[in-house]
Amino acid sequence: MKKFTIRSLFFIFGLLILSFGISLTIKADLGAGAWDALNVGLEDEIGLTVGTWVIIVGMVLIVSNALLAKERPDFLALITVTILGPMIDFWLEFFMADWAFTSFPVQLVVLLIGVVFVSLGIATYIQPKLPLIPIDNFMVSVQKRFNLQITKAKTLTEAFALLMAFLFGGPIGIGTVVILFMIGPTIQFFDPKAKHVLGRLLGEEIR
Repeated sequence: MKKFTIRSLFFIFGLLILSFGISLTIKADLGAGAWDALNVGLEDEIGLTVGTWVIIVGMVLIVSNALLAKERPDFLALITVTILGPMIDFWLEFFMADWAFTSFPVQLVVLLIGVVFVSLGIATYIQPKLPLIPIDNFMVSVQKRFNLQITKAKTLTEAFALLMAFLFGGPIGIGTVVILFMIGPTIQFFDPKAKHVLGRLLGEEIR
């Protein structure tokens, strides 16, 4: 029970870091990541908050993932998005509500800090082996359905999100490109460190 509590808190802490990073990349206003740009575009075009769209898009992806993989829907993934969505709204609607950056160097620094937090958050939240964000499962489902390499599946799902973000007028720009190329290496950098920290907390080796 104690280990499950530690894993759960580590998971939630990772999502908190991730939500902060996502919010920074949006506030930098240089272009968000593909899925975040879609959520911002949906907010601008239809209404509701970015966090609410994180939940709605997540629900759609849970069903889509099940159809693609020909498996039962992973409804536990709803837990992940219902935690992540309100966290993003807290940062954007309250904590960062008055933040505005107009100088390009400052915007770039905020973007890069955001990418670091996003990467650290992802590397942290995946360690406890609790339900993944439906976006990550979408990539896996596409890989299984079409028998693709993981890199090709990732490219396809990101391209789909970019297309949808473009159609809904989401913020696509230089920041989107920076995130695309930085996110993988920075997650890889933080992954063993997050694994080590959780292992120390649990008193066991995390594989």
